[in-house]
Amino acid sequence: MAVTLADVAARARVSAATVSRVLSGNYPVAESTRARVLRAVDELEYVVNGPASALAAATSDLVGVLVNDIADPFFGIIAGAVQSEMGAPIGAPGRGGEKLAVICSTGGSPERELRYLTLLQRQRAAAVVLTGSAAEQPDHAAAVATKVSRLAASGTRVVLCGRPPLEDAVTLAFDNRGGARRLTEHLVTLGHRRIGYVAGPAERTTTRHRLEGHRAALAGAGLDGDAERLTVHGLYDRPSGYDATLELLRRDSGLTAIVAANDTIALGVCAALRDRGRRIPEDVSVAGFDDLPFSADAVPSLTTVRLPLHEAGIRAGRLALGREPQPPGGVAMVRGELMARSSTTPPPRG
Repeated sequence: MAVTLADVAARARVSAATVSRVLSGNYPVAESTRARVLRAVDELEYVVNGPASALAAATSDLVGVLVNDIADPFFGIIAGAVQSEMGAPIGAPGRGGEKLAVICSTGGSPERELRYLTLLQRQRAAAVVLTGSAAEQPDHAAAVATKVSRLAASGTRVVLCGRPPLEDAVTLAFDNRGGARRLTEHLVTLGHRRIGYVAGPAERTTTRHRLEGHRAALAGAGLDGDAERLTVHGLYDRPSGYDATLELLRRDSGLTAIVAANDTIALGVCAALRDRGRRIPEDVSVAGFDDLPFSADAVPSLTTVRLPLHEAGIRAGRLALGREPQPPGGVAMVRGELMARSSTTPPPRG
């Protein structure tokens, strides 16, 4: 049975009129009362009747796109591509009507991610696209799975782009393990034996998958004995790459290559090496991941793994609006391509 306004009022120990005032936001309500009502809404998974135009249909014209940070080119490219599919002219061949894409930047906060999913359910969103890695916290993972199931049950299409699969969602999974393995194998083939790794935050799925691929390549070459010591975690940003490189050089000043978990980190790696008088690639080779727009123009141009982010975003948008069939089993693997450029060469002799 659907949860009603009266149910929320009973849980919060207030009148139905007070619940209505809190949800409309048009009347002053004591902060303690407001907090109690919103807590009851979350606990009961109450779905507010959204805009009047949505009441006559199962969903509205709203599409939510959840990103970690819209200023990060990785997420900006995907979100922009998804949004471009929303603006199709009404009645265009093979397409439905226009939708309004709303970009929700979580800042990497699991709590904010859940909050956005709840808000989108209340607004009867036509679709939700979740991008990037997921937090590896069992309670959070279970909560997200529950939210996704409820969204799907209410008629909202859910697409995961670059995240592990979930039941009730269509998934475009990035082959982070395979790409990372090929990248490190490239360095091993060049002759590198002392390879450092700058990883992303330890609690993210993308971080783990890329690190696993890197270590699989090291293990295949019999070079994994020092892998733990030569791994430093940080954020997916340039300052973390810089600081992590200084730490790696402290642990092993004879490193001949450093692999970064993404291209932005790799920029920090390069800056730290130059500040320490190391030449790239003559002294130390550097590699990244994603092939973001600046990678080919870096000096030297950055060896990386190209993920087709724009193409994946376009496809996620089409899947979100039902404009193309779902992949078999609801999951499609998006594979990366090794882009061997001038930032990686054989190690120095001697």
